[in-house]
Amino acid sequence: MSVPIVITHRDADVLAKAVAARVIVRVVDAQSAKGSAHLVLTGGTVGIATLAEIAASPARDAVDWRKVDIWWGDERFLPDGDPERNETGAREALLDQLDLDPERVHVMRGPDSGMTAEESAEAYAEELRKAAPPEEHGPAPAFDLMMLGMGPDGHVASLFPGMPALHDTRPVVAVHDSPKPPPTRISLTLPVIQGAREVWVIAAGEEKAEAVRLALSDSGTMQVPAAGARGSRNTLFLLDRAAASKIPSSLSRISSP
Repeated sequence: MSVPIVITHRDADVLAKAVAARVIVRVVDAQSAKGSAHLVLTGGTVGIATLAEIAASPARDAVDWRKVDIWWGDERFLPDGDPERNETGAREALLDQLDLDPERVHVMRGPDSGMTAEESAEAYAEELRKAAPPEEHGPAPAFDLMMLGMGPDGHVASLFPGMPALHDTRPVVAVHDSPKPPPTRISLTLPVIQGAREVWVIAAGEEKAEAVRLALSDSGTMQVPAAGARGSRNTLFLLDRAAASKIPSSLSRISSP
């Protein structure tokens, strides 16, 4: 796993704009190298704001969006179109404005599909398996970019501190009794997250500062799941100044105005 690089920005608005620009460059680079890209989206305030900034950027047209596979790191197990679903927010902020191949938008199914949460997780695992190139020998494609939000408790995706899902080796799991509503969710697991080429943890706000500090220290993943959010080639912690305020000075930091 890669060693995290910390990059800070003045505030949440600047952070969203900067991350959006980075996403476009990363996807263009991946397509230049191999013709297509696998992109994992996140929800949350900054995550959705980032997607809106991508939509607003003239540079978005540098991406061939019909050759991008869209995935999610987690989803609330709610009906299609529910405003609390990450998919709903992503469609409104960005996806509905792009010329996407519908077959390459990989949605985690909700209860209106007739599936249980476990069946939805298994179905998503099967989609991942089918999309993984044979030469990668893995249960999922090595995502070119995975974006993850982080909660004040240090959770990423729907992997919460102390929960059994943190030990699960399956690629996708159903999460029950989540400490954050809704209680039932679908989530990628740490082995799949760590198989991504690049993992970006995006966080803003002073309430995230202690979790950021712990995620960049020697904390275990059971205590702080974000401590296990590492890409195989590159890991970025993209933060605003408030979220970065408790990082030890010994850690390298790149600050923007």
